[in-house]
Amino acid sequence: MISTKEREDSIESLKRIMHPLVKKWFFSKFPGFSIPQKFGIMEVHSRNNVLITAPTGGTKTLTAFLGILNELIDSSLKGILENRVYCVYISPLKALNNDIQKNLIEPLKEMEKLHGKPLGINIQVRSGDSTPYQKSKMAKESPHILITTPESLGIILNAPKFILKFSDVQWLIIDEIHAVAENKRGTHLAMSIERLQNISTAMCRVGLSATIAPIEEIAKFLVGYKDGKVRDCKIIDVKFSKEKDFKVISPVRNLVDSSYTSMHKSMYKTLHNLIQKHKTTLIFTNTRAGTERVVHFLKEIYPKHYNETNIGAHHGSLSKIHRKNIEDSLKEGTLKVAVSSTSLELGIDIGYIDLVVCLGSPKSVARFLQRAGRAGHKLHETVKARLVVMDRDDLVECAVLLKAAIEGEIDRIMIPKGALDVLAQHIYGIAINKEIHIDDLFVLIKQSYPYSDLSRVDYEELIKYLAGEFSSLETKHVYAKIRHNKASGIISRRGKLARVIYMTNTGTIPDQTSIIVKVGDTPIGKLDENFLEKLKRGDTFVLGGSTFEFKYARGQTAQVDAAYDSLPTVPSWVSQSLPLSFDLANKVGHFRKLMYEMLRQKLPKAHIIEFINNYLYVDKNSSEAIYNYFLEQDLFARVANSDQLLIEKVTDEDDKYTVVHTLYGKRTNDAISRAVALLLSKLHNVDIEIAINDNGFLLKSKKHLSVKKGLTLLASDKLDLVLKGAIENSEILRRRFRHVAARGLMILRNYMGIKKRVGRQQVSSMILLKAVKRLSSEFPLLKEARREVLEEAMDINSAKEVIGRIEKGKIKLKVIETNIPSPFAFNLATQGYSDIMKIEDKIDFLRRMHKMVLAKIGKNDPRARELFFA
Repeated sequence: MISTKEREDSIESLKRIMHPLVKKWFFSKFPGFSIPQKFGIMEVHSRNNVLITAPTGGTKTLTAFLGILNELIDSSLKGILENRVYCVYISPLKALNNDIQKNLIEPLKEMEKLHGKPLGINIQVRSGDSTPYQKSKMAKESPHILITTPESLGIILNAPKFILKFSDVQWLIIDEIHAVAENKRGTHLAMSIERLQNISTAMCRVGLSATIAPIEEIAKFLVGYKDGKVRDCKIIDVKFSKEKDFKVISPVRNLVDSSYTSMHKSMYKTLHNLIQKHKTTLIFTNTRAGTERVVHFLKEIYPKHYNETNIGAHHGSLSKIHRKNIEDSLKEGTLKVAVSSTSLELGIDIGYIDLVVCLGSPKSVARFLQRAGRAGHKLHETVKARLVVMDRDDLVECAVLLKAAIEGEIDRIMIPKGALDVLAQHIYGIAINKEIHIDDLFVLIKQSYPYSDLSRVDYEELIKYLAGEFSSLETKHVYAKIRHNKASGIISRRGKLARVIYMTNTGTIPDQTSIIVKVGDTPIGKLDENFLEKLKRGDTFVLGGSTFEFKYARGQTAQVDAAYDSLPTVPSWVSQSLPLSFDLANKVGHFRKLMYEMLRQKLPKAHIIEFINNYLYVDKNSSEAIYNYFLEQDLFARVANSDQLLIEKVTDEDDKYTVVHTLYGKRTNDAISRAVALLLSKLHNVDIEIAINDNGFLLKSKKHLSVKKGLTLLASDKLDLVLKGAIENSEILRRRFRHVAARGLMILRNYMGIKKRVGRQQVSSMILLKAVKRLSSEFPLLKEARREVLEEAMDINSAKEVIGRIEKGKIKLKVIETNIPSPFAFNLATQGYSDIMKIEDKIDFLRRMHKMVLAKIGKNDPRARELFFA
């Protein structure tokens, strides 16, 4: 049963369980127990499953470890400390693991100094960076606290010597649990934990997270099931409020009529002023290219203030050594400013940061709070963050995000369920370790939260694949991985190399590489593989300053044709941009609804401005800009909102297209737009171009499209079938099938000491994809590839919710016709221009469109007159 702990334990009871040495050390370092410690120490000491969530810097880690160190020290001084693992600590980051080791060893050294002799407590890190010598040493001299990653735990569980050290693990700690729960690393980890629990039956589980929702589901993910019921878990949700200093900043007064030069200078002047007023500033940009750009321009514009010694970039494409140098410089206080894409979001120790700046929307409340929490990281320090916005959509989104952050409304994470490729790995690993009955294995699997709803049919189909019952696959070099004796029901290992194959092919992070783009046999350049996923035949994009039309891809080569007169339909940044969370999108939609109702009633400007100021946390300039933006949209067209979906048919001098204002985030919009486009293409027998962003999608074809009809034809209970058809021959399914086939051991990335290149993997996967489609449309790994596309790359469940609301009449469809895109459609309508125009030309283009909108609105409505003087 999941329950919430409402009362903290008394200070006296906590002192009673503390060893005198630990007590002496603790109160020499701290004035007293923090709130999380008052709630959590006793639960960890009592070996109860517990999920602790508190603001960043809220002493969660010390809360988890204090009771464990107390027990180990007590056992050590009594001479009963054994050579085995007592605690396994798991985090998603190797760098965080090294920090934890350091932060545990230092207190132990201080306690040893107080005691006057060594305590003999061994704390070690085991990860992909550990040497063979370090691993063999651990097998002999067991770490009492093992610090590792999800991937390394999966490997350790199949290490014959080391697994003996896991016979009686008392505690399992998962740090930053939200960062793993929402992807397949978390699925893999959840199954590894069940396997570990099967060995150490008395083990308790401790989850740590700063920002988390839905908290009950995360608790279920942490503890799993026993006999069909959720295991007991206490939630400690510490909502003590650290002082927050959050603001939305616009570098210019007018976000739509300012020139590029003015915006560029103002943004860097704003950044420079913020940096100079603080000791150390951390800037988040959302993209790697943006990170490099900010560092370059700050050094170029302010050479006297920024150089190689006091400013640095940190993102995943940089070398491990470079990233470590940046982290060390931050800890030492020698770096004035660090600029990151997303790589410094999690809790790596980077020393004192007194300001966090987000350039543009972080796209989710949880992500913003995670980033903001890097400033004022200690318990009683103020969390100080600024959101810098550069367009009106960003202003509204960030203003609503800030309201949700201040009021504690965290968006939910979605936990993947039923990933059959990850399950194939674990079944293989379990069979290698020991013989097991097929029914007992099914029971073990269903104890894990991600597989609690696994059907017996899917399970048995996966067993058939692993046992080699699809014999035709042997001609494609896919051989049986396990033995399944149908008479006895026993599943066991197969082949002498089984353990080596498992060890060298386990894990969930797919191999990635660049795609070579060719016109015929002539190479043009390279694309990121994530970008290729977004393309379908006929899409146009820019590479090296020229526009090309995508034809098809084979292996790691994409064939294209020159498309000189076409606008790009897929912008170059699409694979890097973060998706807007569905929950935050709905909050923006609700704000739009409130604004729409007041504007329809023609309430006075002063009344609406007062509402904006009371509802949101913005300054005078921002509330004025938001009011003008919504007024323009209302006078020109209508304000699309949570209850009203606007379908905007635009016919200008050169083009015809339809903009659909679905403000649900691009993952949901991707699903809805593909489904609508498929239905309309069948209805009108025409090819349809699609462009999407977080605020809607755009459809374009040579024929008139009845988009409203397409939306009303969609049925929420048939959306799976429609989208299955829409993606069946898509590039994204081909790419994701390769990932799934590698995870599911259909393609071995490493075999007999040879690593298979990504290009060869892709060629193999395309051959296998055709083969499994012939075998069965429900072949387990094909089924998983579709699920991954629809539920993880897209958001089919949120799309069903939207279509369901349209079916029930809760969302009305409103069609308008214009010859200029409405203000809310500007960004989507100009998306295709972003790669063929210089940024300054695009801003000038938007300014001209804005003037055309104002001219069409005219001055007849008294409310419109003030727009001309804004």
